[in-house]
Amino acid sequence: MKQPHDKLLAPAEILQQVEQLRQSIDEHNYHYYVLDEPQIPDVEYDRLMRQLQQLETDYPSLITTESPTQKVGGIAATGFNKIEHQVPMLSLDNVFSSEELKDFGQRVQQRLSIDSELADKTSGDSSSAASKAAAKSDLTPLQFTCEPKLDGLAISLIYKNGKLVTGATRGDGKIGEDVTQNVRTIRNLPLQLRGEDCPELLEVRGEIFIPKAEFEKLNAVAISNQQKTFANPRNVAAGSLRQLDPKVTAQRKLQLYCYALGQISDNYQLPATHFQRLEKLRLWGLPVSAEIKTTTGIDGCLEYFESISEQRDKLPYEIDGVVYKIDNIELQQRLGFVAKAPRWAIAHKFPAQEEITKLLDVEFQVGRTGSITPVARLKPVFVGGVTVSNATLHNQDEIERLQVKVGDTVIVRRAGDVIPQIVSVVINDRTENCQDILFPLRCPVCGSDIERLAGEAKSRCTGGLFCAAQRVESIKHFASRKAINIDGLGDKLVEQLVQADMIDDVADLYHLKLDNLLKLERMAEKSANNLLSAIENSKQTSFAKFLYSLGIREVGEATASALANCYDSLNDLMNAKTENLQSIADVGPIVAGHIVHFFSQPHNKEVIQKLLDANIQWPTPSRVDTSQLPLTGQTWVLTGTLERLSRSEGKALLQSLGAKVSGSVSAKTTCVVAGPGAGSKLTKAQSLDIRILDEDQFITLLKEYNLLSEKGSG
Repeated sequence: MKQPHDKLLAPAEILQQVEQLRQSIDEHNYHYYVLDEPQIPDVEYDRLMRQLQQLETDYPSLITTESPTQKVGGIAATGFNKIEHQVPMLSLDNVFSSEELKDFGQRVQQRLSIDSELADKTSGDSSSAASKAAAKSDLTPLQFTCEPKLDGLAISLIYKNGKLVTGATRGDGKIGEDVTQNVRTIRNLPLQLRGEDCPELLEVRGEIFIPKAEFEKLNAVAISNQQKTFANPRNVAAGSLRQLDPKVTAQRKLQLYCYALGQISDNYQLPATHFQRLEKLRLWGLPVSAEIKTTTGIDGCLEYFESISEQRDKLPYEIDGVVYKIDNIELQQRLGFVAKAPRWAIAHKFPAQEEITKLLDVEFQVGRTGSITPVARLKPVFVGGVTVSNATLHNQDEIERLQVKVGDTVIVRRAGDVIPQIVSVVINDRTENCQDILFPLRCPVCGSDIERLAGEAKSRCTGGLFCAAQRVESIKHFASRKAINIDGLGDKLVEQLVQADMIDDVADLYHLKLDNLLKLERMAEKSANNLLSAIENSKQTSFAKFLYSLGIREVGEATASALANCYDSLNDLMNAKTENLQSIADVGPIVAGHIVHFFSQPHNKEVIQKLLDANIQWPTPSRVDTSQLPLTGQTWVLTGTLERLSRSEGKALLQSLGAKVSGSVSAKTTCVVAGPGAGSKLTKAQSLDIRILDEDQFITLLKEYNLLSEKGSG
């Protein structure tokens, strides 16, 4: 065991290091506890504290009453009355591994054993047998209460005669802030205890937090209002509880879980174990976490730790570890306290979900649908149980919100299986060498223009037919049944063809050879010939299907049909202006912009020409005067299961009669065709008194318009 140094041997550099650590920790305490604006992640703070603790262990003469290791938190904030805690609100020591937890267990057993031996020596012969029995009992595996370590704000609540009279923050452990009016707004906090056996004076300790769902809602509102988002749920809980206006606190929907007792009436007899006391709190109507369990020995504690780790992401609130407390109150009292923490409890922290590192560079990746995502290249750092060297920056808005630059010191977060992301920048560490992040104007994969429309967060590559990053998805869409319809060309086969470098774009499908196909895994000659025949047959299509197959953003079947009906040739459409396109029904400014962007890209034009050179063709569409169609101006909805027609067939037949087919029912709906299994759409149509047809009535109507024969409708 390492022995502490003599006080005379502390060199000047150690004194300087200790002083720097204390100043740094005090500054971070101020930002964390008073301003609610932490500048570093918890793991970095823990690291600084452990460095200082180690130095003070090595050089005990350096310990002072002002050292951060001897205090619990920061000073009480101004703006609230101060309240003195009659029983100090101490913090807990931490362990970060199973080995450190086992060391804690050994220390506890050793101290209890020594305590029993001393009692045996001083108790006399008359009680020596009892003392020996107690010592033997102390050496058996101990019972622990295991609790999730909530990531919120500690609170002290005082009840007198069952009524809540005071709520105070931890503050510096001795003096906290009076936040009584704010805690009264917490919905799961009782203002009056239940039952008739409550003590006259009861102080309850607990943690105030904001549920994950409420935290996400707050940030969603902040983003929609172009406001700064909250860094984490703990900040929200702390900031909300310390609002000068309780109405603001009430809007945040905070919650509370209780985990300990402070003051209590002298004459009140409490249960003998910590877990039983928590059960007593439940009976009085105080909220206690359902995840709190009892277990035996350190091995039982580790099993609980693994179990709660697996549940962590599914819990409705944030936790950053587990707290173990010796369950027997008498043993707690025998173990006592050190300067700032009990000897009978320990916090077992999860692997850090946040770490601090350097942003080395930013690269831009192109997704399978053309979305452009900035990816941060980081100095490798161990966080969330793995080494992280990349993190997502989501989009251009996120870069601007974070105000991040290449070369910055950043805080990166990884929770469970969530993709690592940069959550904030340590602005104080920024140097003159840091560089702005410039979003590209052209796709880094294919060089096509990048499109970002007003109101959209994502930027996208417009080279859908050519871009290698979008190759697989564009081919799958092109070959699908509602598009060019290449029978037998399924998703897995498309992926095989791309991986084998047999096709670079959709036009290459028409140059596939039998010999090449036979090289594919599980491709027999008959299947290969069938595929080639299907590809050949797909050359005969319609103008509308061809347009739909190109995969232009937001150009679905209906829009493709409308475009095919309004333009005499593909060339005319490719040269159309935005204002001309907007004159077509269902083509607004956004869709028109997508169409113009798509056809303006040289790469897309090249692939389209290759398709035409492969002899893909369609009959010249006959122009239909839609104003003369019987259902022009009407909106129809199909719902439920159609047993004699498919939904897509019914939709196409209605569109051929001039009707618009919608996916939702509204006051503007003309008629609803309801098959078996129709649900909310049918109910809404009935409430709006909209005309409703069953499938038989629908088919009868189609026959009246000569769209179905008796034979074809059976």
